[in-house]
Amino acid sequence: MGTFTVYKERKHKGNTYTFRRIMRVTERNIDNNGQMLLISEVEVEGWWTTLESADAEVIALYRDHATSEQFHSEFKTDMDLERLPSGKFDSNDLVLNLGALTYNILKHIGLCGLLDEDAPVRHSAKRRRIKTVIQELMYVAARLIKRSRQLWLRFG
Repeated sequence: MGTFTVYKERKHKGNTYTFRRIMRVTERNIDNNGQMLLISEVEVEGWWTTLESADAEVIALYRDHATSEQFHSEFKTDMDLERLPSGKFDSNDLVLNLGALTYNILKHIGLCGLLDEDAPVRHSAKRRRIKTVIQELMYVAARLIKRSRQLWLRFG
């Protein structure tokens, strides 16, 4: 595996811009199962950036970009915020702010649910999707019982 950097200058409307292209070339002689290959596989990856960090750090940042996209997707789909309800900016702003607050509360509940010893865990995980938190921790059956002039919640 080898990594190298190439700097390119481009002119646009009288201004000169410098871009950096980081390339990583990986040659594989053995596949994932340990089988030797007759012909080597060569994989080339490339990133265009203006960051001045080290090559490995830039590659790690771009790898984390996919994680950020997963959180964005989770916010949109699991919270049903794919389409905003109004044509007015202020209404949509309120909906997004309330959605962000709800998202953070559910994330915290999910984290507490992972760390609790009574947590309903199907498999070990570092984090839970919002949909899973809603299904396993929020949709809990309960009965409202009136006893001794008090209201009680009885959970299953």
